[in-house]
Amino acid sequence: MNKLTTNRRRFIGTAGTTGLFQIVPRHVLGGPNYTSPSEKLNIAGIGVGGMGHANMLACAKENIVALCDVDHKYAAKSFEAFPKAAVYKDYRVMFEKQKDIDAVLIATPDHTHAVISMAAMQSGKHVFCQKPLTHDIYESRMLAKAAKEAGVVTQMGIQGHSQEGLRLICEWIWDGAIGDVSEVDAWCSLMYSPPGHAFWSSILQDRPKQGQSVPSGLDWDRWIGPAAMREYHRCYHPGSWRCWWDFGCGMMGDRGAHTLDSVFTALKLGAPSSIEGSGIVGGNAEVHPDKAKVTYLFPARDGFPALKLNWYEGQEPPRPKELEEGRNLHEQGGVIFKGDKGIIMCGVYGNSPRLIPETAMRAYKRPAKTLPRIKGSHEGNWINAIKSGTKASADFSYSGPLTELALLGNIAKRFPNRKLDWDNENMKVTNFDDANAWVRRPYRAGWSL
Repeated sequence: MNKLTTNRRRFIGTAGTTGLFQIVPRHVLGGPNYTSPSEKLNIAGIGVGGMGHANMLACAKENIVALCDVDHKYAAKSFEAFPKAAVYKDYRVMFEKQKDIDAVLIATPDHTHAVISMAAMQSGKHVFCQKPLTHDIYESRMLAKAAKEAGVVTQMGIQGHSQEGLRLICEWIWDGAIGDVSEVDAWCSLMYSPPGHAFWSSILQDRPKQGQSVPSGLDWDRWIGPAAMREYHRCYHPGSWRCWWDFGCGMMGDRGAHTLDSVFTALKLGAPSSIEGSGIVGGNAEVHPDKAKVTYLFPARDGFPALKLNWYEGQEPPRPKELEEGRNLHEQGGVIFKGDKGIIMCGVYGNSPRLIPETAMRAYKRPAKTLPRIKGSHEGNWINAIKSGTKASADFSYSGPLTELALLGNIAKRFPNRKLDWDNENMKVTNFDDANAWVRRPYRAGWSL
């Protein structure tokens, strides 16, 4: 174990950082457990053929010491980009053999996020996991708990949480720019099938009756992981796994985790009291629907009234009458915060927030910027947090509950036109027991969290 690993784990175990935007004073960082930020981390990547490749490139100034992917052909571009890194197919073998790893970046399909993140934290490694954090609510709750107990620095891949727009939205709403917010419309207008998101145009709507030959370089059993076994087919991998219930969290996990981030933070949300799905178009027991609406109800919170949150999937929400003629809603998705004194509209990642109409934006006297700003990338924020012993911007104590919110939306879509009452403390739908089968999904034999 190298000096950085030893010092970092000892420091984080005693740092006691709290709060989403907290900064630890410099005099604390100068203590005996402080390691210079100039020292490089030893980082491993797991699932580096898709988004994981971009994540690893964002970490390239550190030491990339290991790369793991069940499909070596798909991941070849990452292997080529980091030729000095050891290469693996099984993350368990990597953790057992390679003891110099300080931190792990995980960008596998949704259904394997939890088991890999848990194994990494139990090995004492800092973890960056792509969104959504997990495939079911129980997994999210367990990962947040494990991260706190392990004392490691964690981050979920919602880059908007490290950007300017989210902070502006918080400062404006907390300043009273639009008064009390009792309703929000959030949306993603993309779909996984035609005529929407073109990348997904070849998706099959039903499970193939016959499998295909497993491509060279792919370990299909490891790709399946804790999910129920099925034969390989190109409609699952690479890329198109996200629309299948067994592997992905659909558009709710894909874009909902990003889009609801600014709402969750600015309005200081906890768990909803109920959720209800409606307007389901397409989809079936195998794949997520093309269109849906999910309505969340939240109780009043300290300083905030009760809230109705409407999530529109595969479609846009009703156009606000305050939006000027000729001005469009944000392309692909965004949020409309409806206050009793005005409206704020922003894009998917909380980007480009504006009061509408534009005359209201021009008349508004913006408050001072009071929240700390993050320089650089979301991955860089995680790396800097490890080196300084602070929390990353979207650590698991925050991103776990945010992910649970998105996953509750998926449960509502499974049982449309039925209001589901949610007991957050006990992780249970109290008025329709069939829905609880989706709170914690079964694992294939040989897999556990």
